[in-house]
Amino acid sequence: MIPLDAIPPELRGAIERGLGSQMLSSPRPVQAWANRPPIALAWLELLERFYQDSLLSERLRELLRLKVASITTCQACQLARKSDTVSEEDIACLSLDSDRFTPAEQAALVFAELFAGNYQAIDDQHYARLAECFTPAEVAEISMFCGLMLAGGRLTYVLQAY
Repeated sequence: MIPLDAIPPELRGAIERGLGSQMLSSPRPVQAWANRPPIALAWLELLERFYQDSLLSERLRELLRLKVASITTCQACQLARKSDTVSEEDIACLSLDSDRFTPAEQAALVFAELFAGNYQAIDDQHYARLAECFTPAEVAEISMFCGLMLAGGRLTYVLQAY
């Protein structure tokens, strides 16, 4: 881990923005990535785009993030709360068919679970269900967001940066 005061100013600023916006719940993963500042900064810039310029609702992003975290078993990701739009009751029943969730949320949660745990099972039927609820651009964003959450959770766990 690179100490925060040893991280280049541009990356340190990105960490501070991320913590301030709740995009990051801890600086620890970035402190590990800070051994490669330009790549760490690019990662944070991509993540920031999802939180500043998303087609998806804050609630849907948080549900997807938590669903992926439940599969990657990243404890830091599971414990972090990045939105007040998802209640503890929602989290307790992140099952795919709960009536707590809209049909769109259910379709996205099914996709996220498969994406993180059984990606080879994703087929045309899953994309057809997503297409009933989301535009092609939103489906693309759901896929990219799930990918970034999966990678981030695994990376945090592997680097023991939790």
